[in-house]
Order: sequence, then structure tokens, then C-alpha cells
Amino acid sequence: MKKNIDSKSPFERLPASVFSSSEAAAIRVAREIADLIRERQEQGLKVVLGLATGSTPVPVYREWIRMHREEGFSFANVVSFNLDEYYPLSRTHRESYWRFMQDQLFAHIDIPEEQVHVPNGEVGRDKAFEDCQEYEQRIADAGGIDIQILGIGRTGHIGFNEPGSGIDSRTRLVTLDELTRRDAARDFLGENNVPRYAITMGVGTIMEARKILLLAWGRAKAGVIRKALEEAPTDHIPASYLQSHPNAEFVLDEAAASLLTRYTEPWRVGFVDWTPELVRRAVLGLCQKVDKPILKLVDKDYNEHGLADLLTVKGSAYQLNIHIFNVLQHTITGWPGGKPDADDSARPERAQPAQKRVLILASEPQEDILGLGGTIRRLCDQGHEVTIAYATSGDLAVPDQEAKAALELLQDLGDLGGGLDAGSIQEQIKDLGKKDILDFDSETVRVVKAAIREGEARQSARQLGLSQKILRFLRMPFYRKGHYRRFRLEEEDFAMLQQLLQELKPHQIFVSGSHDDPSSVSGLTFRALREAFARCSESEEWPQHTYVWMYRGSGEEWPVDRIDMAVPLSPGELNRKVIAALQHRSQHSQSPNALLEQSESWQRTEHLNRRTAELYDRLGMAEYEAIECFVRWRS
Repeated sequence: MKKNIDSKSPFERLPASVFSSSEAAAIRVAREIADLIRERQEQGLKVVLGLATGSTPVPVYREWIRMHREEGFSFANVVSFNLDEYYPLSRTHRESYWRFMQDQLFAHIDIPEEQVHVPNGEVGRDKAFEDCQEYEQRIADAGGIDIQILGIGRTGHIGFNEPGSGIDSRTRLVTLDELTRRDAARDFLGENNVPRYAITMGVGTIMEARKILLLAWGRAKAGVIRKALEEAPTDHIPASYLQSHPNAEFVLDEAAASLLTRYTEPWRVGFVDWTPELVRRAVLGLCQKVDKPILKLVDKDYNEHGLADLLTVKGSAYQLNIHIFNVLQHTITGWPGGKPDADDSARPERAQPAQKRVLILASEPQEDILGLGGTIRRLCDQGHEVTIAYATSGDLAVPDQEAKAALELLQDLGDLGGGLDAGSIQEQIKDLGKKDILDFDSETVRVVKAAIREGEARQSARQLGLSQKILRFLRMPFYRKGHYRRFRLEEEDFAMLQQLLQELKPHQIFVSGSHDDPSSVSGLTFRALREAFARCSESEEWPQHTYVWMYRGSGEEWPVDRIDMAVPLSPGELNRKVIAALQHRSQHSQSPNALLEQSESWQRTEHLNRRTAELYDRLGMAEYEAIECFVRWRS
């Protein structure tokens, strides 16, 4: 494991600790707070904690549960106050924060029930103001919050203090931002089902805590973390208000910290060792700043943008430009599996073996098409032995009306396969008609929804011109046993992927999720693969010769300075990829704007591939229609 990064930056307006993984960061936070709990226990005193919900603090809560079970650590002297709750929502609702906290923490430790406080999402609207004031009073009566744990939303919100919240705001009923509701859409099986309101502690309430720890994991949070840490405080980014707190700290994993100046432009922070990676980042970043191709940069461009030291170390702009031009040019290949009988010294992939065994691991159906649909087709056309393995069916994202339509079709056709008789089908249809949209599905309905997604994956493969024989549906246990924000990898997940790797012994693996939220389906899939690959590496030789290529999820691409392989797509290949992506219709049918959302989904991917090609063109490379990009993972 990498060491934690302790470097400081003059651009950061409050302390930020960066860890090699969310697990390492969470353990540090959990133990720091546990030390305070233990200290207060020895003094015969209580400790008051402000707790957050969502996936971000879950690793902290799991470490506390482990400490309680394995070390006998007690939480009997803890008084807790949760940040927020959806409104109106009952405690028993499956997505209520009260239920979340019970499932993720309170039911597994010895904190007394009367010492647990969560805002009331069931209070009448006419009494909400009074109830919020009472919540404030309970915090005051407990002596105030000693340590407040926070997450951060993509809008920069803390709690549900959306952009526009004042620094002196108190606990209150708020209207949720559209982006916040969109981010919660998967949990609620569609944006229309996400409550429009919430009750939240105010920014002023949060700022009164004696210590504040804001946690963030994953690349999706990197942009807002940079704004909250490095830009002046503003009500557009409520988390930026923490800059004025005397004892606040950001605790981040490397992905969430990746856009901080200390990583994007470390030469602005202090002296650096000009590694090949850092040189490439500096030159390509400079090109984009001054809007010039690589070969047109001059000494003056370097000197005026803080890169005089780079010229001193590496020579003139002329020499440096040619070097980086060649480096970037060598990332481009029409042979993602390697070009047989060719000099591969400057190519991203090896020429041999000419026919490679290739594993495409997608966390859910559609991810593979959006991420590398054109590359998959190219690999197959060039004779490689490709296997597309879907880690999960993705059935949790299928709306009820899709399952009902499928069951009705079975009934109409008289196709009673899968162990269902006519009575069972009719019973399932009735149950779907009665159930609340967020009630958990029966096993039968989950099977039907899984069949829908897997059927879409098959149809998508047909549109891409792929054989059905290359598709595998793993149905990993962590997904079958859990639901969004509450997944947990177990030994059987690692064993399943290890068995797949040992069977295929792939020369290439394509996978996403390396920089995603570690609690997401893609993040968990990557973690399971990483563990399975490590286990294979301990006793077998083939992993030493395997290249692992990481692709990004929908709507994202790698920074150009990190790209190791860029696969150009022709207009026809791009169009074919779009048509294949459109086969995943169930992912856009939770909303009355389903067709519009479906169109926007593939358009984002199409535009992303085109923008990447345009960027290569602006940097001085050949002009292509579209490009799919990959970064090689080196364990």
C-alpha cells in the first residue's frame, strides 16, 4: 500500500489529508474519533457526534462495528445527531436516513436508543419549523457537537445545504437541488421518486461543532473538492464555508484529491522531480492553457506559465516539444490488441501473441458499450478471443413497469418457462401492481428484471456485430444480496473472479471503476478484480504478462496526459456504437422524459468520444472522428 501523502499546498485554504485509499482514510477517521470516545469514557463523560449518511461515511461505520465486535469497544457514552433526513419520508421507508443509520451502524453497536437523534421526516409541514428548533435545542442541551462528520455533494452541499445557503443558516426544511435529486435517482429508482425536500442542519449549526471532518472518495468529487479547498468561500459552494472554521479538515482518497493544484501542477507548489509523467502533464497542460499544438510552443510560453525550471532541466522548448509530440502520437493505435508482425517498441500493446485472450469486465450491462464499444468490435474483427463478462445483471435499476410488461408478455404468449406457471405469473403481476415503487422485489421479479437487462445486453451485442457466445453473466453475490449504497464484497465475490481469471488466463483485461466511488457497483467490481488478480499473481505466472487497461464510465474520459492507448473510431464505428447503446432501453424508462433521457445518454458518450478526437487534433495529431481512451494499470 502506498504511504499517505502529507504534502502541503499554499493553494489549499484549510488542512487536507490525502490517503492512498478510502479504506485507509476511513480507518484513520474511525480511530481518531474512537480515541476521543475512549478518553471521555475514562473521564466518565459523554461525547457528542454529528453523523452523516450516504455511502461516504459507511467505511468509518464498518470499522466502528468491527472494533465493537472484535475489540469490545463500547459506544455507550456516545450521543449522536444526524445531519439530515428526506422529507416527507417515514422512518420505515427503505431510503430513509433513519433506516440507513440503523442498518449501517446503530443496530450493530451498543449506543443507547435514547441517545440517537435523526431529524423527523414525518412531522407535519405546519410543525416543521418548531420541530427544527427543538432539534437545535437538543444539540445545545447535549453540550454541542464535539466532532462532525460530513460528506460533500457534487453541488458542494454539506448536509442538504444546497448552493445559496447562508453561513448562519440553522436546521430547517429545504428544497433539494436538481443535481442532488439526479444523483439520488438510482437509489429511488428514478428521479421522479426522489423527495423534493429535506430537513437538514444548517451551515451555522454545522460550524458550531468543535471539530469537522469532511470525507470524500472518488474522481466524481474531485472538481467540487478543488473549489471548496482552493477558491474563496461562496454560497455557491457551501462546503467552502468550512475555510473559516478553526478546526476543520478534509480527508480524501487520491481520486477525490486528483484535481488539487498539488497534483495537477505540483511545480506551482514547490520544487519537483521532473519525471516523464510530470513532464508530459506540464507540456500538455500548457498546450491547453495557451491553445497551441505541441510543436508550436516556444520558450516564452514555458517561462510565462511557471515552467522555466522544466526548460532548465530538459533543454529547449524545441527538444521538449518533439519528445512529447512523439509520446502522445505513440498512444494512437488502430490495433488495440497489438499489431502482428510489427515493431511494437513504440506501440501501447505488444505484437505477440498475435491472437490474444481478452477479458472485458463490465460492472453492469451497457457500461462496456458506452466505455469501449468501438474497441470491442475492433478486437473481435482483428481475430482476438474476446470474452465480455458482466459482473452484475443491473436488475436493481429496472423499473417495475418493465418487469410487469415482461410478465404480461409471457402470459400472452403462453411461454411459461423458468419454473413459472400461469398462476405464478398472474400473482407476480398483481403484486407488482400493489407494491410501492421502492418496496424490495421478490426473487422472481428480480429474475425477470435481470433477464430484461441481460436481454438488452444480447441485443446490444447483436447491433455491434458480436457473437452471443462471448457474453457471460456472472451475477456476483455482492449485488444479488444488496442494493445501492449498501453493497459489500465477500469472499465468494473474490473467488468468482479468481476462477474466471484462472479459466481465461487473459493477455488483456479491460475494466472500469478504478477512480469511481469505492461503494459504487463499478468501484466494487474493480476492487474485486484487483484482489482476484493479486491472488492469481501469487501462484501463477500468466498475470506477469497481462496488460490491464482501464476505461472510464459514461460521460467521463481520462485526462490527456494520462492516456496510454487511444483507439480512433470511424464515423461508421461511432454510429454503430451509438445504436448498440440505445438497446438498453430499461435504463431510461423510469421517467416521463424517458426518450429524451435515452437520447441524452448516448449523445453524452458520442460527444465525449468526439471531444477527445478534437483535443488530439488541437494538440497537433491527425484528425479523427472519435477516440476511445485507456490507461494501463500497473499494480
